[in-house]
Amino acid sequence: MGLKEQQNCPSQRKIAVFIVLAFIPFALFHLCFNNPFSTIDDTTLQDSAANVLLTSYSSSSSQVFFVDLAEEESQEEALCDYTEGKWVRDEMGPLYNGSSCGTIKDGQNCLRHGRPDSGYLYWKWKPNQCDIPRFDANRFLDLMRDKHLAFVGDSMARNQLESLMCLLSTVSSPDLVYRNGEDNKFRKWRFESHNVTVSVYWSPFLVAGLEKSGTLDHNVLHLDRVDERWGNDLERFDTVVVSVGHWFLHPAVYYESGSVLGCHSCEASNCTEIGFFDIFRKAIRTTLKAVAGSRRNVILTTFSPSHFEGRPWDSLGACNMTEPYEEGKVLEGLDLEMRRIEMEEVTAAKDVAEGRLEALDVTAISVLRPDGHPGPYMYEFPFKNGVPERVHNDCLHWCLPGPVDTWNEIMIEMLRRWRV
Repeated sequence: MGLKEQQNCPSQRKIAVFIVLAFIPFALFHLCFNNPFSTIDDTTLQDSAANVLLTSYSSSSSQVFFVDLAEEESQEEALCDYTEGKWVRDEMGPLYNGSSCGTIKDGQNCLRHGRPDSGYLYWKWKPNQCDIPRFDANRFLDLMRDKHLAFVGDSMARNQLESLMCLLSTVSSPDLVYRNGEDNKFRKWRFESHNVTVSVYWSPFLVAGLEKSGTLDHNVLHLDRVDERWGNDLERFDTVVVSVGHWFLHPAVYYESGSVLGCHSCEASNCTEIGFFDIFRKAIRTTLKAVAGSRRNVILTTFSPSHFEGRPWDSLGACNMTEPYEEGKVLEGLDLEMRRIEMEEVTAAKDVAEGRLEALDVTAISVLRPDGHPGPYMYEFPFKNGVPERVHNDCLHWCLPGPVDTWNEIMIEMLRRWRV
């Protein structure tokens, strides 16, 4: 190529660019007035890089969908509102049974004790806005690899713990490495396959106190400090699940800063009756202040409702339902107030928590499951000698397998989002 030809090349390129630029306005004008989607309201066309317009169409119609990429990304990280939904039939059934899991407390092994119906095993919770995946034990163990998960609280904390142990045992056998007392009150297991530790601490008030006994006809609570039985081990926990409630209904005397604050259902002449709702709040507040004080994950499982339905605990017809309640059953009374206190205290504690803190809100979904309790089958074959006039009923704890397994299905989604 000669020098003269090289000098002419830039001029030719400029002319070509000018022609293209001059043509663009005509092309845009033509597109605006001949666009097959020109009937779309211009308010739907948003000038945002976070919105992508996806269009599907056929020869007879077209549909337009907007996908907010930023919103979709945040939805992947946020747990949906699982408290609104309904129980739906699930023919897959539970992942374990009363024979395949060795950590079920005897009183919750309903099928082994002769409960004749099994329909209560075939329900799953379906939130209105999403699906909760079936529990994946391998996934849970991967999330908790090299971590220590502790359950602290009363028998409902233990109920949830035993459910989790049964679910995890479907893929990995745990080793019991510590045991103190009976009934799974103080125990520790290790899953060597993932170096995961799971422990349970019996503490029905969370704060320091004495439980009523043969020589003490009421409970004693010290509201300004946590129970040292678990508090002394707090720094060993990576994730802690706390759960209490029903023990606060019993007669008790309350102390704060070494002085008597008041009592509940007490006959002591020099003690002022103050109820238990404010006391419950103080105990939750003291606990959350302690557990949220370092960078650990904290889950508070909300109040678990009972279903005695106004019947005496030893009446023959107590908690004998075999299906969930229909939609429309609402929280009220004790269940509503206990949950409200917990949710308010969790919200307040989040502002000062160094780690992650969240409520595992199971109260509303559990109130719909009157069919999930052991009832008379807390004992083995209660009617083998006929039908007695009175029979002991457990309308508080949950059969295993049972609705409490759903709590752990929700919990694994919380942990997944946190990516512990």
